Amino acid sequence: MPEGNIIHRIARIHRRWLVGRGFTADSPQGRFSPGARHLSGRTLLGVEAHGKHLFHRFEGGVLLHIHLGLFGHIRHFRAGAPLPSSSCRLRLASPRATLHLAGPQACELLSPEAEATLRSRLGDDPLRPDASPARAFEALRRGRTPLAAALLDQERISGVGNILRAEALFLARLPPLRPASELRPAEFERLWEALRGLLEDAARDGRIVAPHAPPAPWETPGKRREDRFSVYGREGQPCPRCATSISRQELAGRSLFFCPRCQAARRSTR
Repeated sequence: MPEGNIIHRIARIHRRWLVGRGFTADSPQGRFSPGARHLSGRTLLGVEAHGKHLFHRFEGGVLLHIHLGLFGHIRHFRAGAPLPSSSCRLRLASPRATLHLAGPQACELLSPEAEATLRSRLGDDPLRPDASPARAFEALRRGRTPLAAALLDQERISGVGNILRAEALFLARLPPLRPASELRPAEFERLWEALRGLLEDAARDGRIVAPHAPPAPWETPGKRREDRFSVYGREGQPCPRCATSISRQELAGRSLFFCPRCQAARRSTR
């Protein structure tokens, strides 16, 4: 599932190339035909991201909500777009920009009330200007859930996925299995800044590259995906800080990667 950086990158692309254009809309797959008819002929006024959710605002107060989920993807074309695939849920077409959306978890029109309900369930997004670190801190510390598990709860902090949680916890030198309720303010500040930095760089560059990833030329042909990371996907390889072998552990059905030395639990000084 795309993490928040990908969704923010898509939103930025759409603001640059799609806002201000009028579109004809249809649903080649047929599952979104009523919604597409309601969108067709309207001008796109704005696009924003919140965590893993996209919101497209069209004239007339019409709001399109998209959540890509595990299998969704969006293809963009400047001109001469090909025919959509049979799985295309929504096609937005104009003379100079066309969008094909396929396989999303959600593609729906939301009323203001439904939008408010959805947003009330989303935690603060580190990339949004209205994010409140103080509110995120309190949400993250609810209960004794392991910190690594709490970070994937989109009602606590939005946009964090498996790669981001592993790399941010490593950058902040935090033990992933410590109860979230034991997180201290100074530790959260390190974690929040690590999340913001990773998300911002990845939204700009199109991929997550950890600042402490093992040094290697990014241009090397055939470079392994895991060489972009400090701990994620690097089980048994040396930590870039201390050379201890990176560990992997299953947590709530997801693989958790961490350095057992750099991220060792320490006695609380409170």
